[in-house]
Amino acid sequence: MRKAETRQQRKKVIYRSACLSFLLAITLTFLQRGTNPGRFLQDQQLSQNAVKIQKEETSFPNSFWETRKLEMTEATEEQVKTWDVTTITCTANSNFTTMDWFKELEPNFQQFLLYRHCRYFPMIINHPEKCSDHIHLLIVVKSIITQHDRRETIRKTWGKEKEVDGKKIKIVFLLGTASKNEERANYQKLLDYENFIYGDILQWDFLDTFFNLTLKEVHFLKWLSIYCDNVDHIFKGDDDVFVSPNNILEFLEGNTVENLLVGDVVNNARPIRRKDNKYYIPKTLYNKNHYPPYAGGGGFLMSGSLAKRLYKASEMLELFPIDDVFLGMCLEILKVNPINHKGFKTFGIVINKNSKMNKEPCFFRSIVVVHKLLPDELRHMWDLVHSNLSCSRKLHLL
Repeated sequence: MRKAETRQQRKKVIYRSACLSFLLAITLTFLQRGTNPGRFLQDQQLSQNAVKIQKEETSFPNSFWETRKLEMTEATEEQVKTWDVTTITCTANSNFTTMDWFKELEPNFQQFLLYRHCRYFPMIINHPEKCSDHIHLLIVVKSIITQHDRRETIRKTWGKEKEVDGKKIKIVFLLGTASKNEERANYQKLLDYENFIYGDILQWDFLDTFFNLTLKEVHFLKWLSIYCDNVDHIFKGDDDVFVSPNNILEFLEGNTVENLLVGDVVNNARPIRRKDNKYYIPKTLYNKNHYPPYAGGGGFLMSGSLAKRLYKASEMLELFPIDDVFLGMCLEILKVNPINHKGFKTFGIVINKNSKMNKEPCFFRSIVVVHKLLPDELRHMWDLVHSNLSCSRKLHLL
């Protein structure tokens, strides 16, 4: 009798252990899926009914990672209806790999040409609600995943979202994924948390490299054409610039220029043929003697209506490795001339980098944008410009 009871108890213990092991395996699988950045794409295969059920059964926990899981489910449902690229199916175009001119190119240009036809990639982080209201000025900043300090500084200075005389100013940051494999997983988690706090990140599933800056350009133009019907003007720039939103608003006051694009315009620029230069372009990729006029990519201002037209023009061109030159090519198709303005200093206030004028706050107070400031320099200059600064004379640049 006792042996029979003992055997029964052992069976119960084994049964409980099996159940606990099964539940533990399910829990671990769930947690791994919830914290995996790649989950965003996997969940696109869920049906709308499954998404609806998951929303109803999920509570709002205190943990960021669990909350992110819920947000990703909601974004997925919206994304299926809007951003239409959900998987990476692009393969190399090997049609010209046997040609002599291709074999003579540097490896980075070979790579660029092999995948130049891959124009659009899935979105990892999206914020279509940014354009739910009428926006007078949308600030768009190109950044990379590792430069959190630059984004943080911009949010606390010239990129702060606010409303001025009923005119709304919003900001988004444009990112790809980390270019180094060893950085990708950890930096993605940090970016997810940053986005959870601020809700101003737009991220696509392509590597953040120099040649992919043009990808960032066309992805933003497409995003804008899908989600933003009520944006008057766009300031687009880098994450190492000093910008005066007040001077931008002053410039826009009463400005009626159609198809406005204003900045530090470069005319008659010749393609650089020196291979040791960052902006080197081989003749096989561009055989003309001059680029069309273009605004320096450090920072420029354009109308929302022109941005929509630029997206359509970009669809007519093959991608080009230099993003601001590519935008100039789009303007050329539209027969729109960019406007040069001396308040846009995308190459510094003066060319001599050691000049004291490049650090003079009275100049910064009068300009729209100045390029090449590190976060500490930007914060310091912002504080100086917005202090009780006394300047001998006011510069009238606007």
